[in-house]
Amino acid sequence: MPRERPREERHREERPRARPRAEREQHEPEREQHEREPERERRPRRPALVARDAARSAARHVRGLTGRAPEGVTSLERTEDGWTIGIEVVETHRIPDSTDILAEYRVELDDRGELVSYRRTERYYRGRAENRT
Repeated sequence: MPRERPREERHREERPRARPRAEREQHEPEREQHEREPERERRPRRPALVARDAARSAARHVRGLTGRAPEGVTSLERTEDGWTIGIEVVETHRIPDSTDILAEYRVELDDRGELVSYRRTERYYRGRAENRT
């Protein structure tokens, strides 16, 4: 059976006392102090939404607001506060398809993909789309 040590001996065997924080920071190089900073303070601010996700989000918003399926993305522009996206929608299906009436919606999103504004900017026949300005 192991011999029990007196209390004073056990106390001395404990790990060495840590130096006060101020003293540790004085002796550490700046690089190590920089490594301790939270990552969010070191990293440059990135947009929360990439172009592909912004376009998908805009298409979902247009579908939800108009009830019509988007045909495609006609424009995509990064702005200071988010994104401006052009979404093309078939407003009226006709036979032949070249006489369908299409519309372009301009959608503004913030950096998180939340809708800021949307509006229909133009309407045109599918067969005459090349005449648009």
